[in-house]
Amino acid sequence: MAPSFGVVGLGRMAQALLFPLLEAGLVQPGDVRAAVASEASAEMLRRAHGLNVATDPQAAWSAPVVLLAVKPQQLEGAAQAAAAGSGGLLISVLAGVSLERLQRLFPGWQCVRAVPNTPALVRAGLTGLAFAQVVPAGQRRWVEQLFAQVGEVYELPEIQLDAFLALTSSGPAFVAVVAEALADGAVAAGLPRLLAQQLASRTLAGSAKLMLERNLHPGELKDMVSSPGGTTIAGLRQLEQAGLRSALIEAVLAAAQRSRELG
Repeated sequence: MAPSFGVVGLGRMAQALLFPLLEAGLVQPGDVRAAVASEASAEMLRRAHGLNVATDPQAAWSAPVVLLAVKPQQLEGAAQAAAAGSGGLLISVLAGVSLERLQRLFPGWQCVRAVPNTPALVRAGLTGLAFAQVVPAGQRRWVEQLFAQVGEVYELPEIQLDAFLALTSSGPAFVAVVAEALADGAVAAGLPRLLAQQLASRTLAGSAKLMLERNLHPGELKDMVSSPGGTTIAGLRQLEQAGLRSALIEAVLAAAQRSRELG
């Protein structure tokens, strides 16, 4: 790790990245300089994790590496605070904010766009990365190694990051809705609620594991389970009639479009 690691905005996504690194001992609490909006949040993080947390953002910008995780509407204010820093490596997890805009707002910083997702909390994350041309090869490798500690890393052309975000960052919410609906159906069919929820989650996890480890196309798994005239094909017919496939496609497209709008 760098001698110190600044974090500007310590919301859910920043926590999903930082806390697993702390738990694994890959980042030391004393190396972190975090800035949050409220003193109440700062005190909670100090007590819970032993972090150096302040409400003055300039405390974070003095670090040579900064993770920028503020809300998009707070970006201009963050840029003003960054002017007091001496420059370094800036890793932004802001949805839709382009490298061109980051380099313009943060002159003197080497900018990286990172698109992580919340399964990083259990070190099963997916992160898409795009680098400004000014970021040297050594820094690129360091960033890739950092995010590899919480899951898999994909370096992509920046133009693909909005689609990556829609699938991987918004995707856990879409999958959660599917899991909840499956559990509701099982409750309606007679299973206890807690058992139904556990089984729905494990069914999704097991199906994903099977597709990945056997390199199966999703359609192959669907066909493996669907016997002629059987229970599964009867359920699939209902899904097609309800437009589930189209709804999921449109959800991904809507999330990608919103990411572009936020930039």
